[in-house]
Amino acid sequence: MSVSAKENLIVGLGKLVWLSLPVLLCSFPAWSQQSMDQTAKSALVDSQGTQASAGELQNAEHQAGSISGKVVDQSGVSISGAVVRLRPEGQSPGLEVTTDDDGRFVFSNVAPGPFHLTISSPDLASQDFSGSLQSGDAYVTPLIMLAIPTQVTEVHVAGLTQEELADVQIEEQEKQRVLGVVPNFYVSYEPNAAPLTAKHKFGLAWKSASDPITLVGVGFLAGIDQAGDRWSAYGQGAQGYAKRYGATYANVFAATFIGGAVMPSVLKQDPRYFYKGTGSKRSRILYAVASSVKCKGDNGHWQPNYSNIIGSFAGAGLQALYLPENDRRGSGFVVSSALIRLGETSLAGVLQEFLFSKLTPNRPRRSASQH
Repeated sequence: MSVSAKENLIVGLGKLVWLSLPVLLCSFPAWSQQSMDQTAKSALVDSQGTQASAGELQNAEHQAGSISGKVVDQSGVSISGAVVRLRPEGQSPGLEVTTDDDGRFVFSNVAPGPFHLTISSPDLASQDFSGSLQSGDAYVTPLIMLAIPTQVTEVHVAGLTQEELADVQIEEQEKQRVLGVVPNFYVSYEPNAAPLTAKHKFGLAWKSASDPITLVGVGFLAGIDQAGDRWSAYGQGAQGYAKRYGATYANVFAATFIGGAVMPSVLKQDPRYFYKGTGSKRSRILYAVASSVKCKGDNGHWQPNYSNIIGSFAGAGLQALYLPENDRRGSGFVVSSALIRLGETSLAGVLQEFLFSKLTPNRPRRSASQH
């Protein structure tokens, strides 16, 4: 090829390139747009796929489940017809089903989350159960047992007058015996006992003074006095024993009736010892010792025990009338005898508070609310 021909070819190719350049520039935007559209479509597909996965995950987290269980009695026998109430947290009133013949129950399509079950059946104590249901879970409760409720017997005395209530309480008091034998009638284990009428006070005094164990006890004391030759002027033998027995019983009878019936009726005071039973040992001892000079009035208020004080001096004065002259020393004898009686009352209170209450098996037992 000649030089001129080569030059003409090069020039022709150059023109072709310059003529093709506008075409390429015009087609570039369309290609670029197509590429971008393809990229956007891919991104949209990926985004939709991600949204679909999130939706599926959320639905999986809130998938409904079921709750089932079985109800039996104390002996393990299935309970049919028991009512089971389901109350999901934050919802009211909830759902309710009854157990089948095999004692089973099922709640279906239950939303996941905390829940509370209440199970009840006639004549049986209700039971409660709480748990938490996971999404899509089939929750099975432990075996649910319904027991027979504890029987509570209450004695209502509403409608009784104060006198009728006192009749009931005195009847109970007259059953109180230390070791089941020795009369322990003059103590009340009821802190708010009904006030006694004069009839009650004299009846209680007679019950105590005429009790066979009281008569036997008097005989025992008379025997000790005779063995120690107390009141020596009475002599020995059957006659001396009879005199000592009479003198001892007169002391018991006078103290019981004057201090426990006559003066309490006149002064409207309660002759009984009211068992404390609570507090420190020191407070209970002080309470018991003070019982000889402090008592509860018929009005329910605490006051000086004039009945016991007057009764002690009156009893000592009567004793001075029938004891042998050489065994009594005028007014000094009366005072010393009265003080001894008051001391015996305090000692009896201490024994009531710490010993006799434990040795009286048939005494009323106070409930916790009364302590």
